[in-house]
Amino acid sequence: MKKDPQRFTIEEICALVEMNKRTVRYYIQKGLVDRPEGVGKGAFYSHGHLEQLLAIRKWKAAGLSLERIQEILAGEKEGTANDKPIPPPLSKKQGQVEVWSHMHLGDGIELHIEPRRAGLNPEQVRALFREVLGLYRMFLLSINVTI
Repeated sequence: MKKDPQRFTIEEICALVEMNKRTVRYYIQKGLVDRPEGVGKGAFYSHGHLEQLLAIRKWKAAGLSLERIQEILAGEKEGTANDKPIPPPLSKKQGQVEVWSHMHLGDGIELHIEPRRAGLNPEQVRALFREVLGLYRMFLLSINVTI
């Protein structure tokens, strides 16, 4: 008997979304992902579960909190998510830590970037800074300001 290609074990779905079992189970417990069909060793996950987990991974990579992701997913279930653009992330909480990169371009001019939320790796951040610095220098030359 052939296995249904739209049915995944927990191991298979974890490999597909590059998450561990504990994380997937936590998302189910929090209501971010629907419960699997069946129970115990007979439990399986569908293409719908795969889409839910991939959406969560995408939003986490964008720097959204699980609470914010839950809001977005709830809007999708209600059919309101496509009607409006995704609102900005929730306000920061006391004690929340963020790591920002700062580039000093000139007196009174800095570029600030939060690489994780921007989805950039360190090499991409350096490349962005080089490009911005080049553009800034060209701008100064265009308005006849000496560097």
